[in-house]
Amino acid sequence: MRTLVTGGGGFVGARLVERLRRDGHDVVAARRRGYDLTSMDDTKRLFDEARPELVFHLAAEVGGIGANRANPGRYWYANLLMGAHVLEQSRLHEVSKLVVAGTVCAYPKHTPVPFREDNLWEGYPEETNAPYGVAKKAVLVGAQAYREQYDLNAIFLLPANLYGPRDNFDLETSHVIPALIRKMVDSKHEVVLWGDGSPTREFLYVDDCVEGFALAAERYDGADPVNLGTGVETSIRELAETVADVSGFEGEIVWDASMPNGQPRRSLDASRAAELFGFHAETTLRDGLARTVDWYRSQLPARAGA
Repeated sequence: MRTLVTGGGGFVGARLVERLRRDGHDVVAARRRGYDLTSMDDTKRLFDEARPELVFHLAAEVGGIGANRANPGRYWYANLLMGAHVLEQSRLHEVSKLVVAGTVCAYPKHTPVPFREDNLWEGYPEETNAPYGVAKKAVLVGAQAYREQYDLNAIFLLPANLYGPRDNFDLETSHVIPALIRKMVDSKHEVVLWGDGSPTREFLYVDDCVEGFALAAERYDGADPVNLGTGVETSIRELAETVADVSGFEGEIVWDASMPNGQPRRSLDASRAAELFGFHAETTLRDGLARTVDWYRSQLPARAGA
């Protein structure tokens, strides 16, 4: 199929583009430097040029707790507009199917664990990432509304926290796993981590996420949002200890309890994905971390020479 991937040069998007091309799709990978999807004119130009039958909307502006605290207005605005523009142009160009990437940040702060898709509207998201999460929830509403009024086959997927090789390792904007890996590989003595280590998260390896997107595009055509995850809940303290072990870090881990923890617990019920399109995550956290550490280390000579 003629396929468009927004965010096609990003962490997940680049892997998805590779997978789709191996499967025989004619893929257009849209990147930020070519198209500003917060502009309807740019989004229209992209769709006019790509002429897609199938669209994956992965483009997002996102980061860890620090980036969310620094950019709440931008993250709300950019993610809301990008989603709205992609929905509208998918309708106008009569796209056969639109696959939208949501976020686990959309869930209420005190969602019962494991998170089930029916819990999405039972409260307000955790404050530090609420603008981003609310923007993504609005795109879900838009997808369901466009399905009802315009018969647009738009599906909405909610991946767990993602990680893997080629992630964003910038300490100002990265998520927890690349930040931990960079700190522990680069440091010999001490690393300082935010919070007290008690929050829990669920981590999905990037290649497993890509598999979930591909399976959903092939097999799922429903209006209900669907979680993509492993079902394994891991505390940030346990994660830090595992990264230290995998990376060989022997220094001291210091917890700065004056900084925010973020959402207290996160873990997904991924049974709907298994039932509806046969998705099961294959990569254990330890194996995924080892691959990610190895990749980061392989980039160190290039970074040193830059």
